[in-house]
Amino acid sequence: MAIGFDNDQPQAIIFAHAQSFSQAQQTPRAPNGSRTLNTGFAIVIDIGKTLSKITLWSREGQLLDRQTRPNARVEQDGIARLDVDGIQTWAMAVLAGHGASDAGRGVEYIVPVAHGAGFVAIIDNKIAFAPFDYEAAPPEPVMAAYRAGRSPFAQTGSPALPQGLNFGAHVHWAETLYPREMATATLVPWAQYWAWALTGRAVSEVTSLGCHSDLWAPEAGDFSGMARARGWAERFAPVVGAGDVVGAISPAIAAATGLPATVKVLAGLHDSNAALMAARGFAEIARNEATVLSTGTWFIGMRLPASPVRTADLPEARDCLVNVDVYGNAVPSARFMGGREIEALIEIDTRRVDIKPDQHALLAAVPAVLAAGAMHLPTLAPGCGPFPDRAGQWVNQPADWYERRAAACLYAALVTDRALDLIGSDERLLVEGRFAEAEVFVRALASLRPDTQVFVANAHNDVSFGALRLIDPGLTPAGDLRRIEPLDADLDTYRNRWLAALESN
Repeated sequence: MAIGFDNDQPQAIIFAHAQSFSQAQQTPRAPNGSRTLNTGFAIVIDIGKTLSKITLWSREGQLLDRQTRPNARVEQDGIARLDVDGIQTWAMAVLAGHGASDAGRGVEYIVPVAHGAGFVAIIDNKIAFAPFDYEAAPPEPVMAAYRAGRSPFAQTGSPALPQGLNFGAHVHWAETLYPREMATATLVPWAQYWAWALTGRAVSEVTSLGCHSDLWAPEAGDFSGMARARGWAERFAPVVGAGDVVGAISPAIAAATGLPATVKVLAGLHDSNAALMAARGFAEIARNEATVLSTGTWFIGMRLPASPVRTADLPEARDCLVNVDVYGNAVPSARFMGGREIEALIEIDTRRVDIKPDQHALLAAVPAVLAAGAMHLPTLAPGCGPFPDRAGQWVNQPADWYERRAAACLYAALVTDRALDLIGSDERLLVEGRFAEAEVFVRALASLRPDTQVFVANAHNDVSFGALRLIDPGLTPAGDLRRIEPLDADLDTYRNRWLAALESN
């Protein structure tokens, strides 16, 4: 059972978490390690699939501090669960460190952000049962019964996805496992769980509900037919805007962390939509035809069309979907598990494809990869991406360390190129997130899409900065966009050979 950030929990537990951190780190430090003299204005709590991040920001949009923690894999009753206890213990400690610092005492806002495809059930101000990780697969009879009642793609923009990636499937599964609890529980999306944990007030929000959940109808701006027919629409907490203030932090949180009791907590949003908010701060993206590619465990392309498009025409079977932005607008999207697949391809290598010291050597390895015809065919994440039914395999697998990693980047670029075509991506592409620094990947994309201006940003905290823009939409990202130069290589021939290999397998 999770600790729970609520007024009924023993103060001694909360203070213990706070004290353990404040003794170790009294004053936040800037990313370069120097002691910061700036005053904190807002804290962003970003709970990703792989990492949890907490950042401290000044009123002017300057990053003052960043703390991270890998999320542990948790299992209960043979089911993968979200790491609520571990994340909460760590988050309380980080907040206490900020509360004990000069920079943190000026904090006015907290904004929660989280990955999609998750929900939490709350009863009597406590978690009713440990929430499911979206990689937990319901038993096949449970999934079959669920899919029989799904609303059509044309209404929801949600394709039928494996495991709990349509988190409506997990709501259904929870009803079979915990019928008594689910009959009375208030349900909140994963991002809004953290707003509840800090304030005690439960809300829902559209970017989270609209993240391929099967539960939201983007064009109608309301719950889907299935969500209403099953009674789930009434079970979810009231829907508010991502930038709406849910309330002030609870007295218990204020006392435990030392943060001002007046700190206001926003409803928060889905992490990829936060990246979209950050991108909209650039003049090149804001009001133009553009696509934002968010890269991490998932690569998610989100198109901001200059004119309305028919989202019902997206190819449902190829992992295209409709996200919903903070304004409630439908966003044509395509995705695949790019980060997870790259990590699988480089196998035991511990040096990531995006680390700066290796970029020159990785670029230098590309000609050998092309000459050997070394390539990987999709997919290593069955059921996901533009080739969901394919079984991944190497063709002429490189033995060289750099060549293997360069080939992994080329593979990610080829799959991304196909995914972007499916949503009609055109004119401008901004790559953000960890893999924006993988030069082989971004330069290969620029080569494969010569009619598209491909950009990366200098910022390294796009999701958190996007969340900050909920408070002040007038904030603009630090630095300018950098236009990516294509690789000096014949990727057209390489792509044609890759597509031919796909056809023959």
